[in-house]
Amino acid sequence: MQAKKRYLLVSVGVALLYLVCQWALQIADFEQQQQQHQRSRRQQLPQYPDYYQQYQTQEVYPPGPPYRQPRHWPELTQLLGPYLEGGEQEEDSPQVHHQHSSPRERRSIQDNLYKNRRCRMETCFDFARCQPDFGVYIYPSQRGDEISATYRKILSSIEESRFHTTDPLKACLFILAVDTLDRDRLSAQYVQNVRMRIQNLPTWKDGRNHLIFNLYSGTWPDYTEDLGFEVGQAMLAKASADMANFRPNFDISIPLFSKDHPLKAGGADPTVAHNAPSSRRYLLVFKGKRYLTGIGSETRNALYHVHNGEDIILLTTCKHGKDWEKNKDSRCDRDNEDYSKFDYQELLHNSTFCLVPRGRRLGSFRFLEALQAACVPVILSNGWELPFSEVIDWKKAAIVGDERLLLQVPTITRSVGRDRILVLRQQTQFLWNAYFSSVAKIVLTTLEIIRDRVDSYVSRNRLMWNSLPGGLYALPQYSTDLAQFPFYYASLGKSPQPQFTAVIHTVSPLQSNMSPVVKLLIAVAKSKFCAQIVVLWNSDKPLPPRNKWPSTSVPLTVLKGHSKTMSSRFFHHNVILTDGVLSLDEDSVLSTNEVDFAFIVWQSFPERIVGYPARSHYWDSSKSCWGYTSKWTNDYSMVLTGAAFYHRYYHYLFSHYVPTSLLTMVDRMVNCEDILMNFLVSAVTKQAPIKVTQKKQYKETMMTQGSKASRWADPDHFAQRQTCMNAFSRWLGYMPLLHSQMRLDPVLFRDQVSILRKKYRDIERL
Repeated sequence: MQAKKRYLLVSVGVALLYLVCQWALQIADFEQQQQQHQRSRRQQLPQYPDYYQQYQTQEVYPPGPPYRQPRHWPELTQLLGPYLEGGEQEEDSPQVHHQHSSPRERRSIQDNLYKNRRCRMETCFDFARCQPDFGVYIYPSQRGDEISATYRKILSSIEESRFHTTDPLKACLFILAVDTLDRDRLSAQYVQNVRMRIQNLPTWKDGRNHLIFNLYSGTWPDYTEDLGFEVGQAMLAKASADMANFRPNFDISIPLFSKDHPLKAGGADPTVAHNAPSSRRYLLVFKGKRYLTGIGSETRNALYHVHNGEDIILLTTCKHGKDWEKNKDSRCDRDNEDYSKFDYQELLHNSTFCLVPRGRRLGSFRFLEALQAACVPVILSNGWELPFSEVIDWKKAAIVGDERLLLQVPTITRSVGRDRILVLRQQTQFLWNAYFSSVAKIVLTTLEIIRDRVDSYVSRNRLMWNSLPGGLYALPQYSTDLAQFPFYYASLGKSPQPQFTAVIHTVSPLQSNMSPVVKLLIAVAKSKFCAQIVVLWNSDKPLPPRNKWPSTSVPLTVLKGHSKTMSSRFFHHNVILTDGVLSLDEDSVLSTNEVDFAFIVWQSFPERIVGYPARSHYWDSSKSCWGYTSKWTNDYSMVLTGAAFYHRYYHYLFSHYVPTSLLTMVDRMVNCEDILMNFLVSAVTKQAPIKVTQKKQYKETMMTQGSKASRWADPDHFAQRQTCMNAFSRWLGYMPLLHSQMRLDPVLFRDQVSILRKKYRDIERL
């Protein structure tokens, strides 16, 4: 009897010891997860607008088995409308009840995601490869490679950029030819054997100096960030990036975009688009899938609590996936009925705020949809690292909320004032046009962020990224001083310098003192605003000696062109020291008064082209192409650089931003360089140039100069310019030129008053 009791006691003791050990292991797992969570919370907390109440809650857990790790605070925005007919296009796995992985399995997956979790530019990037240039190399594709249309757009954007190089020895950054966009094992786009294929690359070196693009990671039911291969020291340009795994200032969060997202695109002026009225018919809208179970279902299942059917329209549908009818709940039929009553595009463009809840993954197509529609995104996606958050200040364009505080969203949105709404909506349009409207802009923004990291001493600041014209057009290699750029004068309270440099493009020999270029030199030099004159000698004839040039009261510099190309007239010349540049053809006919008046006008519009000869473009529907016209009308869209003022920064932008292929085209035709400059400036400013006092004899004067080299005498001149118009619009992906009917004249111009009361008297007599 005593032996049985002892055996029973020993058995009970062993069982208790086993239970205690299991409980200790679970507690250890739980504490480790909590520590990781707290560290990520401390590293990156969300930024809230002033009017948003920030809540800090204490997380209390009952004794017993640890609960699922709580998600982090959310971040922001949604995607584009033309791709969807009312629902999201995200792939949804069959709604079958799967057993979620255990905490230990999830931890193992997390540990394998980034073996180099602490990678930063200083530790996992070879800066020596980036000298002297920032080159980007794309591995050649192998036979049998299956590349999706979306990844082809990404590769094409890089190949057409100024960073692309075909020499791996000159590369700073390497791009895989293997399609890594969709790493969902259940997807038809999933590429097999990626691990082996990248490990065999000769320059892989554990991913150092490599950039990997990814839109979808993980699969049902947990949708972890497992890519199916080791990233190593490679940087990730990833959609739906989770703060817990995101490596700050190393990885880059990109937006989730559809396969129909355009390769290139442009838009209207963000400062005027959608600016009236500041409020719309609906306050808050959403239309998308409702997940009945699994990750991402909590918020969308609760939206019906906020929907009021009046100014808050939050519509969901269960009708997606193969087995939705087997798993539908009591609300599905009613939700599906309400869902079909509203048009998604109508909701988007008639709402002030657009809800952006997380989907199966943290990112959502709704983010870009909201930006494009000038609808202020309200983000409910705890832990989402917002796209390009390293450089974009999302507080100026969106409201970031917490999934756990869904019921407070209506109160928050109603508290935003009309003036603040207008500012938010204008910023959404600016960000959409600057960084998100095309695949090319998303890719170029990614590359420019990495380049700023590489050349940190000449990188852009936050103002350059978050104000017009945006970081892609503000090149810090030109200057890190904002006062050197024409588009920041107003915000800085600055003005351009009160003097200009005249740049005269010369292709004809200097025959006598009566040559048109000599007369032009004398007239320009008499201007009280002229600081210096630079002659670009692109003639095939020898450069005349100094005594053949007229004596002037301002310094005269003659630069002999080495390439003697048309595009060289807009290259960045260090000899130009003033902000203002007066670009002149050698056969231009201008008086001193005309020069002075045009310069005074330009000082009020330093970011635009201001000048005399105007031209226009039009859409030729019969040929389905853009046309070019020189008819004298009240409507124009270009001011030719044969007699025009602009800021010297555009010389630098022309030299370093315009693709070499277009410069080669201009040089081959010996034509269109002035049109290309107009395209560039209009794309930057989103504004038309400015024409000053009408001068109808400009064209006739040039045609009668008698110069055999005059382009105006070429019968193919206009045909070539029309070809250029279409080539330049294809480069940008849209037509940037804007029509205008504004002309600025001197005070009392053509008025019936005494000529003595007029400042620019001889302009009327021209």
